[in-house]
Amino acid sequence: MNFFITARAITWHEVLIRVIAAVVVGTVVGIDREYKNRPAGMRTHSLVCLGAAVVAILEGLLTLQLFNDGMSGEVTLSLGRMSAQVISGIGFLGAGTIFVAQKKVSGLTTAAGLWNVGCLGLMIGFGYYWLALIIAGFVMIVLVVLQKVIHVNTVKRVEVRFTNRASALPFINGYMHQKHIQVLDVDFHIEHFEKADEPERNVYTNLYTLHLPPGLSYADMVMQLTQHKDIQVVRTRNV
Repeated sequence: MNFFITARAITWHEVLIRVIAAVVVGTVVGIDREYKNRPAGMRTHSLVCLGAAVVAILEGLLTLQLFNDGMSGEVTLSLGRMSAQVISGIGFLGAGTIFVAQKKVSGLTTAAGLWNVGCLGLMIGFGYYWLALIIAGFVMIVLVVLQKVIHVNTVKRVEVRFTNRASALPFINGYMHQKHIQVLDVDFHIEHFEKADEPERNVYTNLYTLHLPPGLSYADMVMQLTQHKDIQVVRTRNV
């Protein structure tokens, strides 16, 4: 079976267009990360997209040069090997943007954005401008629009500290029932305070693991619970 492969020359004008397109796409995606003060911002995304595009352009030029020089004998041509190394390298870069603080993982979206930008850079480097722009539009929809359209209340822990148990606890339980809040677990803690100039008192701390219904945010719940006179502290914690 014979294969006929035709290679089209890549002009320097077209190379310049691809480089500029890679910088533009990387900048557009990076602006959202920069605005939200994420570890990798506009410049990082631009450089990743540009570097991936350069590797794709180089791979295309080397392949073209191989065909133009003529292949004598049996030659094994492996396309995409350099591009595959770019994707692997971006994985290490994305891992550097992920960090854990107080049992909370941050930077996953930024790492995924870097990986997508690298893939877009490769696509632009190989000359698929319009497809890269369309996919970049979907990336921006996921980063900017999706969270506003589909709001998901994650499972969190809410710490409630109060003094008068007979008054505060029925208020808390009634509020949970009224707002249809699902209580997954409750931890209890009691502190006894005794001072010379003050009467003895107990401070109760309940740690609730909650799942909120749609339409109710944790910020609203905290504000509404703190309206009770015997509730001292209400704050959220990550599970």
